[in-house]
Amino acid sequence: MTYRSPLLNRTGAVAASGPDAGVAWHYGDPVAEQRALARGGAVVDQSHLGVVRLTGRDRLSWLHSITSQDVEHLAPRTSTELFVLSPQGRTEHAVALVDDGTSTWFITERDHVEPLVAWLERMKFMMRVEITDVTDSYAAIGEPVDAEGTETEPVTWRDAWPEVVGGGTRYGPPAAEHPGADRDWRLVLVPREQLADAVAEREAAGWRLAGTWATEALRVEAWRPRLAREVDDRSVPHELDWLRTAVHLHKGCYRGQETVARVHNLGRPPRRIVMLHLDGSQHVVPEAGAEVRRDGPDGKVVGHVTTVARHHELGPVALAVVKRNVPTDATLAVVGPVGAGEDAEQIAVAAAQEVVVPGEGVSADRPAARGETMRGLSPRGTDGAQSLL
Repeated sequence: MTYRSPLLNRTGAVAASGPDAGVAWHYGDPVAEQRALARGGAVVDQSHLGVVRLTGRDRLSWLHSITSQDVEHLAPRTSTELFVLSPQGRTEHAVALVDDGTSTWFITERDHVEPLVAWLERMKFMMRVEITDVTDSYAAIGEPVDAEGTETEPVTWRDAWPEVVGGGTRYGPPAAEHPGADRDWRLVLVPREQLADAVAEREAAGWRLAGTWATEALRVEAWRPRLAREVDDRSVPHELDWLRTAVHLHKGCYRGQETVARVHNLGRPPRRIVMLHLDGSQHVVPEAGAEVRRDGPDGKVVGHVTTVARHHELGPVALAVVKRNVPTDATLAVVGPVGAGEDAEQIAVAAAQEVVVPGEGVSADRPAARGETMRGLSPRGTDGAQSLL
């Protein structure tokens, strides 16, 4: 059954589409909503997200053994992220996680809940763990607050991005210099029947109700990857600089760890995420999935756009995943349809690239090279080596 939030009944609400279907894109004034969210005075309906609850005494040690994050001794009300990877190290699921002392809570994209729960059930074996899809019982609301939930608050997940959490590493700039440093964000879980009241409580305190236009624009500005947008069936975490928050490099074995370690140690993930500043003179922007071409609209396809947004200060911007060897000063164009069907207009938009993951694909703490170790690999910081994936 298609989900529809009760907040879409608000006057002026315009429904979102794609992975945000079911909640509002905006409520009539997207620029004002985005400004309110940026200055810390807005609440966002995120009730379209999926929620899973794990109980049982083995839940944390079990998750520690099968996922990318070190959660064996995770303290209550401490937020983290983790991946479920394929045996080849590709990203299958990304989960925002917090434990309240008796239960572990997952927040993820709604269409990932069913396959995630099914995989977890297959991996239980004799472990004392119970897994429950509680999406129909709990709803998430988003707020620009940089604080973990307290004992008197509902279950709350704080987004640590762009911090480098324990055991992680980075490909982009340090957190203090990162454009996401000023983006405060957390998700609060409330009983679904209390969603409207929880939003109204924040509005009574002077906050504005904002839509996903605002959240996505600020996410793009912060270079923050999202499972439903930036991840495809070839994605490895390094390409998206997601080792900052979702991977512990020094924990025990788990599925996909070999690829994580190899790419970290040897460098050169096959692709890299970039932020694009789009030419807004045509008054239309391409959609997610549009091609990124090198040397103009007739040039070679080198990647694809994953998220497009209109930022209240930066104008039209996008996140894209491109081949690692695309020069950082390359002239790029984004080419794709606007609209759907046979009548869709094909447009080409010039794009300026802002580097997120550098082209050399070397993390901040990659082990120093000891000389050439195998044909095709170069010492750290040199050019020309090929990806091992």
